[in-house]
Amino acid sequence: MKTAVVFIIFNKPDTTAKVFEVIRQIQPPKLLVIADGPRPHRPDDVHKCIATRKIIEQLDWDCKVLKNYSDKNLGTKIRIATGLNWVFQQVEEAIILEDDCLPHPTFFKYCEELLDKYRHDQRIMTISGNNFQFGRRRTEDSYYFSRYPLIWGWATWRRAWQQYDLEMKHWIAIRDGNWLQDILDDSTAVRYWTKIFQTCYQGNIDTWDYPWTLTSWLQNGLTILPNINLVSNIGFSTEAHNTKDIYSPFANHPAQAMEFPIKHPQFMIRDTKADKFTQQTQFHLSLIFRLKSKIRNLLVKSYFRLLKTS
Repeated sequence: MKTAVVFIIFNKPDTTAKVFEVIRQIQPPKLLVIADGPRPHRPDDVHKCIATRKIIEQLDWDCKVLKNYSDKNLGTKIRIATGLNWVFQQVEEAIILEDDCLPHPTFFKYCEELLDKYRHDQRIMTISGNNFQFGRRRTEDSYYFSRYPLIWGWATWRRAWQQYDLEMKHWIAIRDGNWLQDILDDSTAVRYWTKIFQTCYQGNIDTWDYPWTLTSWLQNGLTILPNINLVSNIGFSTEAHNTKDIYSPFANHPAQAMEFPIKHPQFMIRDTKADKFTQQTQFHLSLIFRLKSKIRNLLVKSYFRLLKTS
């Protein structure tokens, strides 16, 4: 293992410990840790943030550790964006994990090999460890090419990140010129992403990843997605920032082992069938997904109401 690993932490000592244990197994030579500070309106954050940062002090292998800790709370969007800016001032490429993204150990070798293979290929912006095709696959290759930069465990290069535009300064021109139609060629998807990008542009979503998606699309960039899932998101909780639906089909989706040697696709052609499924399920939930989620949430709320009254 030669590649630097980035670990983004906050106030989740339990999940942080689990992810850190997998990082310890791999023993990267360089670990860059990004941490946000406690929220002022949540006094319990102080203890949780301290406990989370103490986990990093358990490091017991030969490793250069660089820390970018914030004393005050910057929020998800600013903290991760500025943190990754700092990362790519230090290194040319990196594997990136958040504190609730639990990887299979083979995720690291998969990323490292593909970082090397596509290092100078400007077409590739993101290497992701995520697969949410739920068993669907078109080839026997180890991975496929997608337009969607899924970021629950991923890797990229300085040459890609330097394109990142947190402020989305081109969005108005893209929106008014209807350029999303050219990118997506799907009116339903265009409506969905127009709403997302507009809300994000107005500052009403505290997230960094939608600007990364737009950045990738404006560069006509591709994402590498594995044909099996390599990272499980164990952070779904009613207390989570973005992943609140504990009954989501994407919650705790099991991570599997990548087989080596990696089998590379013969052609660099985006899998439009897989992308259509991703759009319909992950970025525009189908009616069945929405109904199941709504019913489950109602049942959970009813259950807790009964507990309170009993």
